[in-house]
Amino acid sequence: MLRIHEIKKSLGESQGVIPERIIKKLGVKGLEIQEYRLIKESVDARNKADIKLVYSVDFISSLPDKTAGETESRLLNQCKNAKLELAPDMKYQQVAQGSESLMHRPVIAGFGPSGMFAGLILAQAGYRPIILERGKSIEERVKDVERFWKEGVLDEESNVQFGEGGAGLFSDGKLTTQIKDPRVRKVLEEFVLAGGPPELLYKQKPHIGTDVLRRVVCSIRRTILEHGGEILFQSRLTGLEVSGK
Repeated sequence: MLRIHEIKKSLGESQGVIPERIIKKLGVKGLEIQEYRLIKESVDARNKADIKLVYSVDFISSLPDKTAGETESRLLNQCKNAKLELAPDMKYQQVAQGSESLMHRPVIAGFGPSGMFAGLILAQAGYRPIILERGKSIEERVKDVERFWKEGVLDEESNVQFGEGGAGLFSDGKLTTQIKDPRVRKVLEEFVLAGGPPELLYKQKPHIGTDVLRRVVCSIRRTILEHGGEILFQSRLTGLEVSGK
């Protein structure tokens, strides 16, 4: 698979024009685009009369009488000025399992973003994690927060800071962490699988929105439970006792 940058289209055009724009930019006779995936979308607003959406795109292509590998090699050699490269492997690599079996189920403190994804990854790997969260579930937490906003009554254990989803649950769902790490895409892919909009995978500054984010977090919770995990709300970790090694 190859990745090409700076594929442009006007605001009124459909995404269906992207394959032909790739072919036009590469300028190779007989080229066909078999499959493509949007990787990044940004906006070029320098010309206010003709604002463009600009894409980085991963694609699979073919040339007559050429294998996939031969096609890629030819394009890389022939189109050196087209901002073309081999697409990096963006698949999430699961951490290798150790040789020793766990004596107990793993315990996670907190069901904010980090705790949620730690629980999800462990559950997907079959470890049936136990998650402790001092606050309440989203359904109860939303009621407590709305009561605080309307009546000024603060629940010190269930508010915009504590509870399922963490503080980010009430921050309008902005996701701007775009470091070049496959784990970032894993997070975005899980958000989409849980009901988030598909454009999260390629928007330059992806945005879920608070209402959608609540449904997404609830869906991830259900996935953890379906894989044998356990989430204990209103269960505060107050200390640790270490025994053995």
